[in-house]
Amino acid sequence: MNPILETKNLHKQFGGLTAVDNFSLQIKEGEILGLIGPNGAGKTTFFNLITGFLKPDSGIVLLKGKNITKLKPHKIANLGMVRTFQIIKPFKQMLAVENVAVACLSDRAKRKRNGDDILSKTLKSLRQVEIIPPAENMFKLASELSHGYTKRLDIARALALEPEIILLDEPFGGLGLKETPIMNSLIKRLNEQGLTIIIIEHKMRELMKLAHRIAVMHFGEKIAEGTPKEISKNQRVCQAYLGKEGDELFV
Repeated sequence: MNPILETKNLHKQFGGLTAVDNFSLQIKEGEILGLIGPNGAGKTTFFNLITGFLKPDSGIVLLKGKNITKLKPHKIANLGMVRTFQIIKPFKQMLAVENVAVACLSDRAKRKRNGDDILSKTLKSLRQVEIIPPAENMFKLASELSHGYTKRLDIARALALEPEIILLDEPFGGLGLKETPIMNSLIKRLNEQGLTIIIIEHKMRELMKLAHRIAVMHFGEKIAEGTPKEISKNQRVCQAYLGKEGDELFV
């Protein structure tokens, strides 16, 4: 089976700093891929490259076999690959329901609406991420939502496009004990519904529970790739990132 997403020798340099170094990766349809590495390893730069926010110096990005390397972000989103951001930037002075409704105005969301009006589509996305019920949550300003709800609002906006791939940049970042299992269940459920998911995450215990496969970046390079258990036993990964007790991530 051909990969749904593939990068070939992706390279990006900022002055004398190599952020992504000839990075090649294949993502299978329907899998959850974790992307890990120390701060500054190039993970978010990689997300920016494959979603059009940055242009690579060399290399290509293929989405279902189509070369999308030079496309703008909205064009890539309309092809079915969407993302969230590590630093969430909702429309703070708009209601939660309005934040998602804006995404429903995209070309892809219009095509995928199947006769539903914008409100129906918006409510579906809010239900998917468990912002509603209760119904009053959708009438709160985005600035009034808790951090956990704002994280899920970001995902709801992405889901409004009916994507095939979603890239999540640290979905567990800043979540407390109550919010973490909700996010875990949400990601599992979206994957079970057929969504391909790529996750950047530093909370290893949560990622190891979810990911089918993990790729590890270090100084822009891919230094390892494999199942969570294989990665936890990889000596180079443990030295670079996980520490000596990688196996403890499965406890």
